[in-house]
Amino acid sequence: MKQSEIRILGYRALIESLGVVGMLQFLQQLDIGKGNYTQERHRSIEPTLDDYQQFTTTLTKNPMNYR
Repeated sequence: MKQSEIRILGYRALIESLGVVGMLQFLQQLDIGKGNYTQERHRSIEPTLDDYQQFTTTLTKNPMNYR
């Protein structure tokens, strides 16, 4: 069986059991993402209190920038 045939049969099985919306929700969950979370989580920089204060000050001065 060709890969395209397997894919079509799989979509049909998902639609029959979950419906179209359920199939789409299921397929969205299969996204594996990118990068290496284990290594990159240590590199992320948490916002400081100053960062939050600057953000809220900017937001209150010009709320149209943050829609």
